Formats: sequence, C-alpha cells, structure tokens
Amino acid sequence: MPKAKRSQVVSLTKTKSKGKAGRREVMDTVTEAVKTYDSAWVFSVDNMRNQYLKQVRSKMGTSRFFLGSNKVMAKALGNTPEEELNVNLHKIAQALVGDVGLLFTNLSSEDVVREFDEFQASSYPRTGTKAEYRVVIEAGEVVRGFTKESFPSNMEPTLRKLGMPTLLKQGKIVLDNEYVICEKDDTLTPDQAHLLKHFWEKMATFKVKLVAHWNKADGKFVNMKSAEDEEASDKESDDDME
Repeated sequence: MPKAKRSQVVSLTKTKSKGKAGRREVMDTVTEAVKTYDSAWVFSVDNMRNQYLKQVRSKMGTSRFFLGSNKVMAKALGNTPEEELNVNLHKIAQALVGDVGLLFTNLSSEDVVREFDEFQASSYPRTGTKAEYRVVIEAGEVVRGFTKESFPSNMEPTLRKLGMPTLLKQGKIVLDNEYVICEKDDTLTPDQAHLLKHFWEKMATFKVKLVAHWNKADGKFVNMKSAEDEEASDKESDDDME
C-alpha cells in the first residue's frame, strides 16, 4: 500500500513558463501517479469554481488531481499503444481533449462515481455562459431575492450603467416598465452577468462529470461520455486541427 498523502491538485498552467524542465517534471509526476494508484479518470467540470474543486479534493482522500496542459499529460501517459505506460492507458491520453482534468485514485469506481454525483454547488453565471432561464424584473420598486429585498439607493447608478432604465424616486430604485435581464439560452454579456449577480440569481451549477475510466489491474477502459458530450468533444478536436 502506498503511503497515504493528502489529496492534491497539480496545476500544469505554469509549465509553459518553466520550459522543458517544467514539462519534464510534470511528466515524471504523472508517471509516478500511474505506478502509485489503482485507476485513472478523465473528468470535466461544468461551471468551474476553484473553491468548490478544493472541497471535492478534500472529499477524495489520498487521490491526485492534475489540471492544465492536456498534451503534457497525454505524452506522459503515452499517446499510442507502443508508447503507453500500461495496457490501454493510451485511451485515457486520447480522452484528454478540451477543458478536462486527470484524476488518479485508489478509491473504488463506485466511490468515485458517488462522490462526484453527490457534490453540486450553485454559483453565479459568468460572461459567455448560457442563461438557464428567463429573468424578468417587474415594474415598480426594484427588489431581489425571495424576500423581495430592496436595493440601497446608492446602487441606482450601478444598475443604470448595466443597462437597466432605473429611476430614483423618494429614495427608492424603480422601473417604469418591466425589464428582461436575460432570456433562456442567452449567451450572457458582461452586463447581464453582473446584473444576475446583483439580483442573486445563482443559475450556474458546479458539477464534475466523468469522461473516461481506466483500471490498472485489468487494463479495462470505459468511455463514460454521453452522446452530447461526444459531439462537443469532436467539435473541440476539429477546432484544434484548424
């Protein structure tokens, strides 16, 4: 049994600045993880938030997370059957497409699936993401949340700069007509994203999705992507080739 270590995330985003030596160090770390752990998983994250990923790490015990350069990770694993470190590990390398990460763990498959299925967290949407639903602010005094809390009067200029035709009347922020912040499936602009935050609309959900699994004991590889994810992955691969 390997010596237990605290769950870690190895960020590969700085390997470019470290040059060849930095990439070599990361490849060595990935190679060591293959030797140490029982299985490898490729995962993606919907609505990535660092604070939530840290919570996932803490729940995963001694597991090891890698995030960053797919090419560096894939090269360490081996991109072909001839180069791979273990049987079928090249298939994990081939699954490293788009915004994904790599997980090594000694947890059972059932435990990994359960941990990721159970952890979801709501957050404010960011610029460029899709609106999950329509948000309309009614005419009259501008309020937010289920408690219909009033905005402080000094927020009126901020709301107006973000595109809302607000007015200040008797110390209250008001709208003469209803205002639509976003429609469902809108690609959010910076102003829309800021307004949704001001109105406490946490429509983004942080969730880890499992993409692929490899088991060292028998070399079994499982593609866990849905048809929708496959289509998105194929598009990303085509974009990389252009």
